Amino acid sequence: MTSLANRLALVFFAITLGAIAIVYVGVVPTLESSLVTERSQTLRSDAERFTGPIRSALANAVPVTTIDQAVRNAADQSNARVTLLGVNRGTFGAQPYVKSDSNLRTDIGDLQFPAADTAVQSRRTETATESASSGRVVEAAVPIAFPDPDSGKPLLGDVLVYSAPLGDVEHDVTLVRDRIVIAGILALAAAVLAGFLVARSLGRRVERLEGVARRVARGDFSARFPVDQDDELGQLARALDAMQRQLAELDTARRRFIATASHELRTPIFSLGGFLELIEDEDLDEETKAKFLGQLREQVDRLGKLATDLLDLSRLDAGAVELRTEETDVSTLARTVADEFVPALAAHESRLEVRLTGEPVVAVCDPERVAQIMRILIDNALNHTEPGTDVIVATSTRATRPRVAVTDFGPGIPRQELTRVFEPFYTSDGTRGSGLGLAIAHELAERMGGELAVESLPGRTTFSLEIPA
Repeated sequence: MTSLANRLALVFFAITLGAIAIVYVGVVPTLESSLVTERSQTLRSDAERFTGPIRSALANAVPVTTIDQAVRNAADQSNARVTLLGVNRGTFGAQPYVKSDSNLRTDIGDLQFPAADTAVQSRRTETATESASSGRVVEAAVPIAFPDPDSGKPLLGDVLVYSAPLGDVEHDVTLVRDRIVIAGILALAAAVLAGFLVARSLGRRVERLEGVARRVARGDFSARFPVDQDDELGQLARALDAMQRQLAELDTARRRFIATASHELRTPIFSLGGFLELIEDEDLDEETKAKFLGQLREQVDRLGKLATDLLDLSRLDAGAVELRTEETDVSTLARTVADEFVPALAAHESRLEVRLTGEPVVAVCDPERVAQIMRILIDNALNHTEPGTDVIVATSTRATRPRVAVTDFGPGIPRQELTRVFEPFYTSDGTRGSGLGLAIAHELAERMGGELAVESLPGRTTFSLEIPA
């Protein structure tokens, strides 16, 4: 039962069997009851219509042969068996007995005539059914009353019983029941076959998806999930294929990240090793050693910044960075961050201008993370422009969202590279630097519900950060 084909075929079988059972239980008993009721009503109508001549014959005291003939005529007209019963009144009540019968060759001793008993009591035409040796019969009993010579009140004399076999009704019911059973068996077989075929088809499609999924799990990202139809499985295949492409991109990015990080770490480490070997040379003068020590310090700072950036990026990817949001005046924060770059601006021979609006620009954010993004953007502007290039930091409000923009007047970023500036280890000038700052800034902006965008033309590049108000 672990097979989808078997379970689906079983479901089809159960549903079809249930439907057939409902039809059988709802149709067969109702059909039999309806046919018997219809036959009873027809026989009752015939009995009331053809009893007149017999009543007249009894009232006129005609010979028995004439009464027998009238009984047979009524039987021929009603297409039923007609039995005339007399009624004895004694100690045990009214006891009917046979006076005449349309079928003289058949013994009627096995008939109890329950309709006659009821008609004697009610003095009305009554119907009933009973079982005889030849099968079930339906009866309609008509009481025949005559005026009492003494009192003039109606006095029950005889009961005329019309009876007809229910064999044809039972035959019709049996025929319908058999047809339902046969049709049910065929429907069950068709349902099981259809369910099995449909399930096998679905199972094969699922097996194909499973096979591709196993290849992807083994690292084969060239495999593609087959989208053969536009149904639920087709939509699942599309979703899995999109997931596979994203996994392939992530795997490529991971490999590139590891290779680039290894290269970035190896370069300063080899440089440190080379400088240490040179410093160990006792023939170096003090000035050369001091120069080498300065370069060692630069490489150590480079390693420290790279390690810090890698740690920040890994924490962001792992979701381990906690944000402490509060209402923050972005304009004040921008001026504070700009003041931190006074020494760097002096070394770069550049000027940084802070342009603030007249009113406070208030945002709900983590001020430490927003300040970190500003530092990354200003540092990026200084690193990728020539000395003497001015930088502008401006705050404003765009569509009720606070905005911070850092603009430099460097060479700009090529249009085809704009979509990659936020990738780790990618630098806009094509060099292989650390390239982690913008990736960290972009991830921090998204974590705060903001957006970091870039616009660049030759001679002007602007990175803008928009954060929730």
